[in-house]
Amino acid sequence: MKLPSAVIFFFIVAGIEIIIQAAGLLQFDGFIKPLIVPWLVLWYLRQSTSKDTVFVLALLFCWAGDVLLLLAGKQELFFIGGLGSFLVAHVLLIRTYQKLRHEGEGLNGPQRARAAFPVLLAATGLVVVLYPRLGDLKLPVIVYALILAVMVCQSFFRYGFTSPASFWSVSGGAFLFMLSDSLLALNKFYAPLPLAGVWVMSTYMAAVFFIVRGVIRHPQPTT
Repeated sequence: MKLPSAVIFFFIVAGIEIIIQAAGLLQFDGFIKPLIVPWLVLWYLRQSTSKDTVFVLALLFCWAGDVLLLLAGKQELFFIGGLGSFLVAHVLLIRTYQKLRHEGEGLNGPQRARAAFPVLLAATGLVVVLYPRLGDLKLPVIVYALILAVMVCQSFFRYGFTSPASFWSVSGGAFLFMLSDSLLALNKFYAPLPLAGVWVMSTYMAAVFFIVRGVIRHPQPTT
């Protein structure tokens, strides 16, 4: 199957980003990192017939978060801005997952609780570990962790209301998003991780890719 040109360029940019992180060539990151999300936006706009505005906005807030976090080393305020941008992106993704459903039979109450429990446990555990080191960021990080966990849970709750291809791609992407943010938080607030930039960016780029692919693969209603 021939890959769309936007996906090819995304993989090229993603590969360069990983090389930059692995080689420590962070002076070039400002040229490459802002190019990651736009190729996925273009892919979505070209492939999807629905062109959901909420989802496009979610991706644009991810892009804004990327740009702001690039500047976080210069001033802490930029980190707060990046955190806020990704927080808005997660809220918009929650809304997207709620909208992208068709008629079906999904998880019942106990099944939803079992699916949500490990996600909420992981988010709570991360906050507990980081809490003594968060300083003035305690409340923002707690709110962010909660919204992030809800985003992942909502992706799981699409089970039975979309195609298997859409469900697994979106939920896998949501899980990778949580993993990426957790690695970023541990590296920033707890202890430096070996090759942190490689792991954070690899999981983040894979997360957004799989989410976009899953949204594209959601069956559209026939007219």
